Amino acid sequence: MRAALWLLALFAVAAASALFAGNNQAVVTIFWPPHRVDVSFNLMVLVLVALFTLLYVALRAFFAVFSLPLEAKRWRAQQKERAMYGALMDALAHQLAGRYIRATRSAQNALAQEQSLGLLTEHSGQVTSHSAARSSQLQSLAHLLVAESAQSLQNKPLRDQHLQAALQSSMPRHAQEVREGVQFRAARWALDDRDAGAALDLLTQLPQGAARRTLALRMKLRATRQLRQPLQALETARLLAKHRAFSPSAAQSIVRGLALELLNDAHDPSQLQQAWMSLDESERAMPELVIHAASRLMALHGDVNIARGWLLQVWDSAMQPRSEINDSLRIKLIGVLESDLASMDATWLARIEAAQNGRPRDANLQYLAGMACLNRQLWGKARQLLSQAALGLQDAGLHRNAWRALAVLAEQRDDAEAAAHAYKQAAQL
Repeated sequence: MRAALWLLALFAVAAASALFAGNNQAVVTIFWPPHRVDVSFNLMVLVLVALFTLLYVALRAFFAVFSLPLEAKRWRAQQKERAMYGALMDALAHQLAGRYIRATRSAQNALAQEQSLGLLTEHSGQVTSHSAARSSQLQSLAHLLVAESAQSLQNKPLRDQHLQAALQSSMPRHAQEVREGVQFRAARWALDDRDAGAALDLLTQLPQGAARRTLALRMKLRATRQLRQPLQALETARLLAKHRAFSPSAAQSIVRGLALELLNDAHDPSQLQQAWMSLDESERAMPELVIHAASRLMALHGDVNIARGWLLQVWDSAMQPRSEINDSLRIKLIGVLESDLASMDATWLARIEAAQNGRPRDANLQYLAGMACLNRQLWGKARQLLSQAALGLQDAGLHRNAWRALAVLAEQRDDAEAAAHAYKQAAQL
């Protein structure tokens, strides 16, 4: 199509020239005393065009001859620039392939090429497109590759040397992104060396926008967990969950684990309540956290009424016909309530009895009601409920406790044979 259009344009120019010059009778007269020259107008136009073309070609040839030294310098600079970028690509390829010594040599070769290119540019002026921004980026990346290889080879002096060089070469404003990348890598190396404090120091030096990126938050989460700072780790995990850095199930599992660690770090009831209030509402609604917090509060001899208030929401949820609480959580809930039977008020006892009557075949509720009756010295009812529970309990701990309670009841009746049988069943579990 392009050739056809050029052919049509050529025919159009030829037709226009024929119409203009074919019948043109104009004459150009040149007076050069004492001579007079009459020249056709068409010939004069052709002569002027030829002179203009000749002058243009002569000027281009003149400038081409005098620009040969500059072109030669530019060519040499381009060759060095290509060699420099080739060495950098080789260093990256060797780094990915695990050839760290070769990667170090290639990166150092790129640095040498960049230095010679900079000297050539300085002496000859702007003879290449290799700008100052690209120069800073290349230096930082080359130093970073050397430092990365040294980290893989556990050569920490060489790593620190090139790390500082990378940070120094990325000081200009146009190399800010490269500097952030260098700081991220340095923080990652500190985490690999189990130096979480240094990693947090490097992360705090990042700009505010970079510090809230997913990569920075992941490293901060890892560092705070290494330093056993569950509250800071929990806040970071919340941000990561908000940014959808994890799947919903993984985010919930991580947050739950950190919240459990935060509760375990409390050493008195006030610290535990403070840690509990630092959790979000969604976290305080997790059955695992509620049961664990109540258990910890009772173990620290805190206010049992507060613990029972926490457990009430889990109890009501567990007693629903289609409850989402699994059997393991039910067993934990029963274990926590069992530890508080001695001081449990009548309201909770009535609540346990009503739940057992509503589910007469639930072995776990039979066990809890039987232990409550045993604590209240209702021997007959306790024996009946525990005997029924011992036939259906799936948890080994509850099953063993049920047989031990039956053994105690048998000893109170002076039934040595039944007590021995009960103890034997408990020992087998």
